[in-house]
Amino acid sequence: MVLPDLFCRLWNTAVLVAAANYLLLPEDIRGAPLLILLAAAFLLLSLFPSPRAHRAPTARLRVCGGGGELLILFLCSATVTFCWHLAVLPRFFPQDWKGWLLSVLVAFLVEAAVFWNGILRVYLTSVQLGLRWRVIGILLGWLPLLNLWALWRIIRTVRAEVAFEWEKILQNEARKDQALCRTKYPLLLVHGVFFRDSKVLNYWGRIPGELQKNGAVIHYGNHQSAAAVADSGAELARRIREVAGEGGKVNIIAHSKGGLDCRWAISRLGMAPYVASLTTINTPHRGCIFVDYLLEKVPRPAQASLAAGYNTALRQLGDENPDFMAAVGDLTASACARFNQEVPDAPGVFYQSVGSRLNRAVNGQFPMNFSHTLVKHFDGANDGLVAETSFPWGEKYTFLTVKGRRGISHGDVIDMNRENIPGFDVREFFVQLVSDLRERGL
Repeated sequence: MVLPDLFCRLWNTAVLVAAANYLLLPEDIRGAPLLILLAAAFLLLSLFPSPRAHRAPTARLRVCGGGGELLILFLCSATVTFCWHLAVLPRFFPQDWKGWLLSVLVAFLVEAAVFWNGILRVYLTSVQLGLRWRVIGILLGWLPLLNLWALWRIIRTVRAEVAFEWEKILQNEARKDQALCRTKYPLLLVHGVFFRDSKVLNYWGRIPGELQKNGAVIHYGNHQSAAAVADSGAELARRIREVAGEGGKVNIIAHSKGGLDCRWAISRLGMAPYVASLTTINTPHRGCIFVDYLLEKVPRPAQASLAAGYNTALRQLGDENPDFMAAVGDLTASACARFNQEVPDAPGVFYQSVGSRLNRAVNGQFPMNFSHTLVKHFDGANDGLVAETSFPWGEKYTFLTVKGRRGISHGDVIDMNRENIPGFDVREFFVQLVSDLRERGL
C-alpha cells in the first residue's frame, strides 16, 4: 500500500501555500487566517479514508488501512512543518514572534488531530500489532527519535497486515467455486492438553474460518483440557461416533497430545470404522524427555500443589474431572514408548503428521520463549515444547520452518497467536492440507 496521491497533493499544496503566505505575501495580509483555513480543510479531509483505503473489502481493513495512511501522512507533514518553522524562525524574531507562535500552535493542533485519528484507528483494528507493539508505542511515544522509530514499525506492521489480508480475501473470492476443503467426510478438530474448545477465543485461531470459506464442514472434540490419554480417548470416541453418525466417518486433525488421544480412540476403542484419516499436528509421539526430568526433579508437594490449583480452576470452567498429573505423565518419553507398543495403527485409516521448528527462543510467543531452551537441552531442536524427532508418524510427514531467526512454534502451527509469519501462511497451509484429503477421496 502506498501513500495515496490525493493526500500527497493536498499536503504539498498546503505547505506551498503556507510558505507563500509567510515568505511572499505582504506583511499586512499574511498571517494566521490563511493557515487556519488550510489546516481546517486538511483536518476535515483527514477524517475520511483515502480512495485506496476506501476500496478495502472489509470495514476493519478500511479503518485500519486508513489509519496507517494517516500515520504516514503525519510523519511526512510533521517533518516538513517542523523543518519549515525552524527555517523561518530567524525571519520572524523579534518583530513578529506572536505570528510565528500562532503558526506553531495551529500546526501542532492539526498534526495532533491527524496523529490521534490514525493511531486510534490502528490500535482499535489491527490484529498484527498485538499487545507488544501497542505497549512499545505507548512507552516510547514520549521519547524523541525512539517514538519515530516505534511509529514507523507500527506503520510497517499495519501496512503489511492490510496488504496481506486484502490478498487473502481476494484469493478466497477467486477460488470460492472450487470448494478446495469440501472433503467427503467432515473435519473434527481436536485440541491439545491444557486447553479447551471455545467459541469466544478459538484454539485454532483463524484456521477454521479459512477452511469454512473454502467449503469445509468443521466440528470440535469438546473434550476436557487435561486427563490421561485413555480418558481423553474415551471422550473423543463418543464425539467421533456423534459426528460420524450412522455409516459415516470423520477426518481428524489433532494438535499436540490430542494426537495421542485420537490414536488411542481409533486403535483401542474401536473407532477405526468411523475415522477416514488422522492428521497429527506437532504431536509428541515419542514423548518429551524434559517432562521425565521435571517429574523426577520437582518435589512431589510442589507437583501436587500445582495440580490441585489447575484442577480446581478447570472445574470452574466446566471440566468434570480434570487430572493434571495424569495428562503430564502420559507425555513422558517412557510413557510414549510403552504407548507406541500398545497402540498400533489401525488398518484402513490414513495417518499423517506435521511438525515444526522454533529457531530461537526469543522469537517465540509466551510460554514457548521460556521453555524452548529447556527442551533443547534435553530433546534437541524443537517447537518450544516438543522435539523434532517426536513428530513423525504415519504414511506422510510434513516438516515446517522458515528462514531466519523466527521459526514456527508449537502455538504458531495452529495459529494460536493469530500472527502473520513471513514465509509461512498458516491458514493457506491448512487449506492445502485439507485439500489434499479431498483429493484422496476422504
